[in-house]
Amino acid sequence: MRPALFLTLAFALGLPAALRAECRLALALAVDVSRSVDAADYVIQTEGLADALIDPAVQAAIFGAPGDVAIMVYYWSGVRHQEVVAEWRLIQAPGELAALSDQVRHMPRLPVSLPTALGEALRFGRAQFDIAPPCARQVLDVAGDGRNNEGIAPRRIYEKTDFGNLVVNGLAVGEHESGLESYYASDVIRGDGAFVEIAPAQADYPRSIRRKLLRELSEAVAGRAPGGEWPEGRVFLTSATAPKR
Repeated sequence: MRPALFLTLAFALGLPAALRAECRLALALAVDVSRSVDAADYVIQTEGLADALIDPAVQAAIFGAPGDVAIMVYYWSGVRHQEVVAEWRLIQAPGELAALSDQVRHMPRLPVSLPTALGEALRFGRAQFDIAPPCARQVLDVAGDGRNNEGIAPRRIYEKTDFGNLVVNGLAVGEHESGLESYYASDVIRGDGAFVEIAPAQADYPRSIRRKLLRELSEAVAGRAPGGEWPEGRVFLTSATAPKR
């Protein structure tokens, strides 16, 4: 259902004001838990994402502009291994954001060691937006530390699946594979203004995911930002004319 139609029906049905507020951004966060992510890396990622969600600047970006933000989180690894950590929820108060952060922080990792099925992670993420709240902008935020090495490739997923206006941004975590940022820029990101955030090593993940969230939340208010410099002077690879595919 389109946001405008949802709002019209909400008023007609007399729903509470909190539910009538238009959603400006639906954001799905996809986290790589494949076998290249060891136990120490997993802790860094989990704590980094949980901390970023309740970071004061991130909270200000969420609550300091009109309209709600909807967030969901899922883990991905092998072809048939995508796991929803947190289902879609409208974040309308700091307490709800804190609860999401706590849920991420305490999510146990499954005791499996699987390849990197990045194409299937994208397919799974696309399907989540079929059940997302109606929002003006849709963004899939995919973090990973390697190229696709199992199942269908990202390029083929885009050829076979209609992603519509969904924007796919990437967080390329270096250390395990060289040139990963270029791979993400050429094969993974898509849509108007899509970009790649770079974490040279796992230790850089917390800072990188925070910057990435700030940019995505800001773009949902101000429209697509130009490429180049962003908060804290970080240089991004961007794809301002990334094909719809």
